[in-house]
Parts: sequence; C-alpha cells; structure tokens
Amino acid sequence: MAKYNKKSIRFFNNREVRAVWDEEQSKWWFSATDVVRAINDEDDYTKSRNYWKYLKGKLMKAGIEVVSATNQFKFEAPDGKMRTADVLDADSVQIIAKHYPNNRASAFLDWFVYSDNSIDGQSKKKAYTLIESGLLDNMEVGTLNSLQQIHAYLFGGLYDFAGKIRTKTIWKDGTLFCRAEYLQENLRLIEQMPENSFDEIVDKYVEMNVAHPFMEGNGRSTRIWLDLIFKKQLKLCVDWSQIDKKEYLEAMRQSTTNALPIKKLLKGAMTDQIEDREIFMKGIDYSYYYEQQD
Repeated sequence: MAKYNKKSIRFFNNREVRAVWDEEQSKWWFSATDVVRAINDEDDYTKSRNYWKYLKGKLMKAGIEVVSATNQFKFEAPDGKMRTADVLDADSVQIIAKHYPNNRASAFLDWFVYSDNSIDGQSKKKAYTLIESGLLDNMEVGTLNSLQQIHAYLFGGLYDFAGKIRTKTIWKDGTLFCRAEYLQENLRLIEQMPENSFDEIVDKYVEMNVAHPFMEGNGRSTRIWLDLIFKKQLKLCVDWSQIDKKEYLEAMRQSTTNALPIKKLLKGAMTDQIEDREIFMKGIDYSYYYEQQD
C-alpha cells in the first residue's frame, strides 16, 4: 500500500473516526473499526473490532467486498500499541453505511457525506494547507494583522467577511462579546499586551476571545494564533488532543471572569514538539471538533 504522510481525525457524536492520506491514489482511508464504533456509539474498542469482522463477513456473503488484504494501516489501539487494521475509502464507507443493519447508519451517512462539503469541511482543508504551506512562519506573531491573515486564509471564499473586523455587536450562547463601537480600540490594547510568559500569553488569548473580532470563525483562527505565540516566545505549543471538548468550552466560558481553569487545561497539554507536523495537524482536527454542535 502507498506511503502515508498525513493523518486526520473526524468526530461523529464525539467518537473519533481516524483517517490516513494516500498520496499515490489521492484519497483518504478511514479506520473501519472507528466507523463501526461511531455508528454503534460503542465505548468498547474490542467489541467494535469484532462487530466489524462480523459485518465484513456478512457483506462478503452478499457479494459486497469493501476491503481487501492490501487495504490496511496501523492505528494506535487502546493499549497504546500500533496494530494493523482494515481501512476504507470514502466510497466504501458510504456502501457500508447504506447496507448497515436496521438503518442505524443513516445519521452517520448524512454527516459523512455532508462534512467535506460544509463550510467547516472546506475551511478545515484550508487549515491543513495553511499548516503545510509554511506561510505561518512568515507571519508577525501576536498581532491583530496576523490573526486577520489566518482568518482570511481559513474562510476566504466561504465568508464575505473573511479577515475583516466585524462592525456589528454579537452574542453567542448568552455571552455578549465586545460591543462593535468599542472593538477597534479594544483590539489595539490587546495587541499591545505582553507575551513574555505562559500567563501573559494566555491572558492575551483570553482577551482576544472576549473581543471576538470576527462575525464567525473566531475560535478556529485564534487557537492557531495562540500556538504561534507559544512557539515563538516559549518554544512550546498546545497538544489540543489532550484537552477534552466539554472541559475546554466550560473553561473558556469561565475565562471572561476567571482565567485559571483555561490556564490549567492549557498548561497540562503543553509540548515542546513544535516541529512535529502531526501535532499541528491533529490540533486542527480538535480545534474544529470543539466547534461542532452536539
């Protein structure tokens, strides 16, 4: 099978669906066990693996072959070891979902087909490209201009306000963000905040979140912006896969009055693997996962 150099994680009902990129065939291959686990909403990895074996056999008896011995890849198992597992391309995933017992996969199929074509799906692809392009290396870290550049790249062609500071006051989940008439001055003050220590960097991040400079896409842009500051100033970055979604969202909600919870979460997920491409790619997956509606 082809050599892989890119991995991705999608989330359905808070279940990981891992994938690897095949350069030779220009396609994603998805973990078959992860697909079954997501559809069945199953905690037990072994049960999901066994169910996949049963389902694969059932489909083969019906003359539907969706995987061969050559279509395998090593994924990390619950015991931490890398184990060879069946993988499926996008067409095979859809075939399985359509032939799943009791129509249990209908919601999964809708999500799977829609996810790549949604604004988030297209923006996520742009985020991957941004990480791989090297453009981040030339940005002026910690400035409003760099945050606007990130936002413009992620959402260019998707939103007409990509990279533009909002001129309307916005709310989200009952939270009122900086009023539009005060936003420009507030952003100027945030830009001038120091970045010399972990606490200072997180304080700046929290204030930028409270400001919420864009109509949409603030979290996804600002988390990349935060990692660039950490990388430059502390030679560290966040391993976002170590931060639980619900804990992160609650900590950010509290950060408007108390930044200690988000500081604790971030400090526990810091890594010095700043040149590890997979850390940043995985960070994109989790960043977009945080924004998914449950």
